[in-house]
Order: sequence, then structure tokens, then C-alpha cells
Amino acid sequence: MTLNQALSAELKMEAANTRKLMERVPCDKNDWKPHEKSMKLGNLANHICDLPGWITMVINTNELDLATMNYKPVIPATTEELLAHHDKTLQTALETLASTTDDVMSQPWTLRRGDHIMFSMPKAVVIRSMSLSHMYHHRGQLSVYLRLLDVPVPGMYGPSSDDVAAMKAAATA
Repeated sequence: MTLNQALSAELKMEAANTRKLMERVPCDKNDWKPHEKSMKLGNLANHICDLPGWITMVINTNELDLATMNYKPVIPATTEELLAHHDKTLQTALETLASTTDDVMSQPWTLRRGDHIMFSMPKAVVIRSMSLSHMYHHRGQLSVYLRLLDVPVPGMYGPSSDDVAAMKAAATA
């Protein structure tokens, strides 16, 4: 199995879990955050949906300079917009992965802020860490946000306590 095939398989599996979480995001509470130092709910959900876009960027470029990047997030106002954003970045990432090679995946990619190089690693490592693992980290944060907002949290790798409670309620109805 090539690197792009392995990463694509993981991304597809995890995208289904991410989508389940995004379906529950109450976009009418986009400005809510659990703590003064925390990211707003809408920004966090949008960031998670943006992360597959890093796969495309990393494969198609050799570096990102945070000092000159011009990123202006657009926070989806509705669940439908959020899901459309998720689906679009996912599809583009999968298409990009499908058309790349192990040679490209082994090329170096650099993250910098002006003259300061933060890191330089093979593209496959950057995709694994800065896109996939990064997405899972923030997805965990989002599940806590949902819990604090009393939104039922879907299971990611098996049923959540909310799923179990729903199953018990359905069995006694």
C-alpha cells in the first residue's frame, strides 16, 4: 500500500466520525466558548473542517510562511454550510491524495514565520501530524464543547454515553 492510499483510507474513516460531530454543532452558538482563553465554537468547528485542506496545501506547495499568509476564516452560519465546508475540503484532499506519489510525499515541507523556520519535515509526516492528528485533537475539544452545551455527543470509536442512553430509552419505549 502506498502512502497516499494509507492516508486516504484513514482520512475517509475519520471523516465519517468528524461529520457526525459536525452534524451536532449548534451554529446559533458560534460565539460561545467555555473559557476566556478558548476558541469560539464556530471557529473551532470551522478549523476542524479546514484541516483536510492542509493535505492539499502540503502536497501542492513546499512551504507555508505564516508571516505572509492571508487567511481569513469564514465561519459557517448554519449546519448545512458547515457540512458543505467539511465535505468540500475532504473531497479536495482525497482527490489530491489520489493523484500524488510516494516520491512527492517524501519531499521536504517547511513551516516558517518569516526567517524563523518552525520545522521542515517530509510531506507525509506533516500531513500525519499537522492535518490528521491536529484534526483529532480539535475534534476531542469540540466533543467537550458539545457536552458543556448539553448537545448529545456521538460516539467516535464505539457508542458514547449519549448513544447508550438513547439505546436504553428506545428499548424501554
